[in-house]
Amino acid sequence: VPGHGDSPPAETVATEQGRVAFLDHVLQELGMRRPILISPSMSGRFALPFLLAWGDRLAGFVPVAPVGTKDYTAEQYRRVQTPTLILYGDRDTSLGPQALQNLRHLPGHRVAVVPDAGHACYLDKPENFHQALLGFLRQLK
Repeated sequence: VPGHGDSPPAETVATEQGRVAFLDHVLQELGMRRPILISPSMSGRFALPFLLAWGDRLAGFVPVAPVGTKDYTAEQYRRVQTPTLILYGDRDTSLGPQALQNLRHLPGHRVAVVPDAGHACYLDKPENFHQALLGFLRQLK
């Protein structure tokens, strides 16, 4: 994610509009039409505004305890029609429940809690994570 980890700071993603434009550009460059966007942790700063602006371009959305969920209102979430799987580890006592509290306003969402997993539930319990993800993907067909 630009501006995080070892990547250099990027002025273009300093604003919400810049982050939406960046993600849109990445998806276009990859030639992706109606992808399923999986958004763990810090990527929520990119994925959530994209979902709210362009959710109709996504076939599905999988937030994995993303940051930034409290930056939007219940009404903003209610307008999104993208099928969503809210996913987090049961030992993530901070971001997981906070994300659920905010994202529960998305219509038609499903929730999967990965047992005995922390914030990075996809690393802690990859088999359980993939089982929940594959179940959601099959449901989209």
